[in-house]
Amino acid sequence: MRRKLAKQLNCVSNHLIHPSRFLSRQFFSEGSEFSYGLNCALAGKGVIAKGKVFYNLKPSELKKTEQVYGVPLHVRGNTVAGFPDISKSQFSKLLKQVSCHLSSLNNIYVQDGTISNLQKCNCKVRVLSDNRSAVFSLSNILYKASIRDISHDSCPLTVYIASSISSNVKEILNNEVPAQREFNSGFAVADIERSALILCGKACADFGVVKYALAALASPVLAARGGIPLSARILVTGNSVNLLFASDEIINTTGDLQQALVSTDAGVILFSDGFAPLFHPNNSTDPKYPSKKLSSIIILSSDSTGGLQLISKLTAGQMAYHFLAGYNDGKFTPVYNKGPSPIDPLALANSIFFKIKELNIPCFVINANVAGKIMSGQDLIQLVTLALANKLPQIKLAPDSIVEDLKAKYNNFLSGKFKNLPEQFSF
Repeated sequence: MRRKLAKQLNCVSNHLIHPSRFLSRQFFSEGSEFSYGLNCALAGKGVIAKGKVFYNLKPSELKKTEQVYGVPLHVRGNTVAGFPDISKSQFSKLLKQVSCHLSSLNNIYVQDGTISNLQKCNCKVRVLSDNRSAVFSLSNILYKASIRDISHDSCPLTVYIASSISSNVKEILNNEVPAQREFNSGFAVADIERSALILCGKACADFGVVKYALAALASPVLAARGGIPLSARILVTGNSVNLLFASDEIINTTGDLQQALVSTDAGVILFSDGFAPLFHPNNSTDPKYPSKKLSSIIILSSDSTGGLQLISKLTAGQMAYHFLAGYNDGKFTPVYNKGPSPIDPLALANSIFFKIKELNIPCFVINANVAGKIMSGQDLIQLVTLALANKLPQIKLAPDSIVEDLKAKYNNFLSGKFKNLPEQFSF
C-alpha cells in the first residue's frame, strides 16, 4: 500500500516539477486532459476550456486568410486624437461576451509570440482564438515565444479573437459609438489599461489595424523596460544601419528604397543595447544587421517650397524638433505616428533627444522633393552614403524668405499643439 501511494505521489511530483512534459503542442492538439497549466492560465483570462486546446500550431497547420482593409479601431487609453474611445464599462461588457463565446467552444486555438525580438526589451503576447484561420495573421506578425516565456512575464498582452460577431456584441459597440454602425468586416477594440485587444469578425485580417493596436498596447511595456517605441523603419545600406522616419506616401512611391528596408511597415524599438522591428518582417527570417549600432537617424521629408535643403545635418535638438513635427508636404503628423498611442508625443521627442546625445548618433533631414518629384531610392541611398562619409554635396540655399515661411509653419503648429517646448528644440 505504501509503495503504491509513494508511486502515485512521485507521479504527481513529476507532473508539478516538469509541466513542460504535458504542455507540448502534441497534447494540446490531441486532448486537454494534461493541459492543466495552460487551462489555468486561460481561466485567469476569463476563458474556460471545456474541450481541446491547440497550442502554437505550425504555419502548415494554419489556414491563410484573405486580407481586409478599413476595419474600425476603438482604443481606450489613447492620448493621440484620431481614434474613437470606448468606456471602461463598455469594454468590460464586450470582453465578457467574447470570453463566454470562447468558453462555449469545443476547440480553442492559442498562439504565443512577442513584439520585438530584443532579449531585454520585448512584449509578450498570447492570442486566444475561435478558429485556426484567424491565428494565421497573428502568427506571421509576432516573433515566436514559448509557454514559459508567457508564464514568466509580468505583463503579457492578451488578444481575444471572435470571428463570428453576435448581435449582442454589435449592440454594445453601437451604443457606445453611434456614429459608426457599419461592422460588415468586423471591428477591433483595445484597452491599454487592461493590456487587451479584442478582434471580432475579420478584424484579424486587417494587418494595419492589428499592428496599430498591438503597437499601442506594447508601448508602455516597452517604455517601462527602457525602450523607445518609434514609428520608424530600419534602412540598411552597405555596412550602415540607419533609422528612417518617413511618411507612408514617400515609402510607397519609392520601390527601390523599399528593397533596402528591413520591413516596409513602420515600427521600431530603440534600446541602449540595440534596435529591432516591432513586428516580424514579411517573408523573412529574423533580420541580421551588419552592425549592432545605428549609423544615423534620418528624417525623409517632402517640401516643394525649397525651405528644406536637399540634406542637412542636425543637432540632437533639431532632430527632436523635426521628429516632433512630422512634416511632409505641408502636413504635420507628430512623431510620424498615424496610429493610437498612450505615450505623449512630446515625451517621446524628449526621449529620442536624450538617446541621440547618449549614443552620439549622427542625424540628418533630407528633402525628397526634387523639382516637384520624389527622388529615387537609389539617389537617397547614395545621399546617405555621402553624408555618413562626411562628403555632403554643396547645395544652393533657398531665399531667406522661403526658409522663414517654413519655420513659421513649424512654429505655429508646434506652439499650438504642445506647450513649453524645451529650449534645445529648434528648426
